[in-house]
Amino acid sequence: MSVFAYKGLDGRGKNTSGVIDADNPRQARAKLRQKGVFPTDVTSEKESAANRSKQAFSFSEGISPSETSVMTRQLSTLLGAGLSLMEALSALIEQCDNASAKTIWTDIREHVKEGGAFADALSRHPLIFPTLYSQMVRAGEASGTLDRILERLADYLEKQVRLRNKVFSMMTYPILMMVVSLSILLFLISYVVPKVTAIFADLNQALPLPTIILLNISGFVQDYGWLVLVLLVLSLLVFRRHLRKPHGREQFDRFSLKVPLLGRVVKMVAISRFTHTLATLLTSGVQLLNALEIVQKVVGNTVLERTIEEARGNIREGDSIADPLRRSGLFPPLVTHMIAIGEKSGDLERMLQKVSEAYDNEVETVVTGITSLLGPIMILGMGLVILFIVLAILLPIFEVSQIVG
Repeated sequence: MSVFAYKGLDGRGKNTSGVIDADNPRQARAKLRQKGVFPTDVTSEKESAANRSKQAFSFSEGISPSETSVMTRQLSTLLGAGLSLMEALSALIEQCDNASAKTIWTDIREHVKEGGAFADALSRHPLIFPTLYSQMVRAGEASGTLDRILERLADYLEKQVRLRNKVFSMMTYPILMMVVSLSILLFLISYVVPKVTAIFADLNQALPLPTIILLNISGFVQDYGWLVLVLLVLSLLVFRRHLRKPHGREQFDRFSLKVPLLGRVVKMVAISRFTHTLATLLTSGVQLLNALEIVQKVVGNTVLERTIEEARGNIREGDSIADPLRRSGLFPPLVTHMIAIGEKSGDLERMLQKVSEAYDNEVETVVTGITSLLGPIMILGMGLVILFIVLAILLPIFEVSQIVG
């Protein structure tokens, strides 16, 4: 039985798409009609498999990390209930509502059905299942504990999603306030101020300094505001292009670690990711050097990646994990001490997990403190700007009224 991707119209005449199992295209069309779908295009998944392989199966659009974690947990539950891998994959595909995810899991099932390893099938979709995922699954297949490995993977993915969502939600309010404040300020300077200050043009008297500054700013925005916007867009494009280069990315990552307060948050998030990922891999049976190679790719900072790469080289020569990390100066003493204790006690995984939890809590505390301060600071700043605009407009009016009086 093959897998066919289809496009068609449902009973209400709306476009629909998905995948269906059938022996041939004719049977696939017949099954679709029985479901009330009028097929307009039916294509064999195997015919397009080679092309998708070349494109590294870029099906990540429409599949969020939270959906991946949910499907991983569901698969773990099905395997834990005693179902075979093929039965579990079939059950997962049947209840999957996301068309892209359904296509991916169907392709994985067909690869397994043809005799391929489950980890190899997952590695065909690197944008959905990174190296960490496929390596942990490979260790689970080798040890016969695939259901428990998938459960750990689901826990790991859920924690990463929670951390990302927590930081995003904390930063949403300040960013929104900044956008609204800048929009209001731009509107005042571009449209309101010129109309109000037009009455000063006919006055034959010197204007106060705040009024002169405001008029100059307003005139500059009206005359060159478009140029500033164009330069800003070009600067962002040049910056993004610079980040794509290895040395540009390294410069940015090194700078981000040195920025006051923000650099501390960046480092804590990276270290939390490092310790939690390494603990998850080691608990799942992945060898230390392989685990460090995988972790190196998920920390999200090229400076720390290089440090981990150097640590791998030292460990390969017989050194401990804690010593090269301590010598780098990038890992805080708490991390290296806990790792050293874990190595000596033979309980490295639990120590790494403790460090991860501690840094997660610290990240939440610091980000909460930053966001709680940003709101009042931005309100105060906006109030001072509006006060300046009001004074710049009212001062000449007061002077005129005194002259007339």
